Amino acid sequence: QVQLVESGGGLVQAGGSLRLSCTTSGRTLSIPNMGWFRQAPGKEREFVAGIRWSGSSTRYADAVKGRFSISRDNAKNTVYLQMNSLKPEDTAVYYCAGRLVAGNEYDYWGQGTQVTVSS
Repeated sequence: QVQLVESGGGLVQAGGSLRLSCTTSGRTLSIPNMGWFRQAPGKEREFVAGIRWSGSSTRYADAVKGRFSISRDNAKNTVYLQMNSLKPEDTAVYYCAGRLVAGNEYDYWGQGTQVTVSS
């Protein structure tokens, strides 16, 4: 059974940084396409960043471009989200997700980790 476990969330002041990690277990090969999503209270879940297996192809939501960076270490089955210059509007539960085929719905989801940015 494939499991995705996020860590690294917490409380930080505006302008600060956090690094989220997502470790995958239960699968021999790394999940090819990984992404980070977030959901703020009263809002729908939204895409934050995505990365392909090689790590050379990444994409970001406009709201986080230039501030967030997604990366992966396939040897550790771990995906990271480095978040810099955090803003109060970045406050949300952050979810890691994986899909086997690009363009399809995500197959696997983590339980989420809370990120709170104080002003």
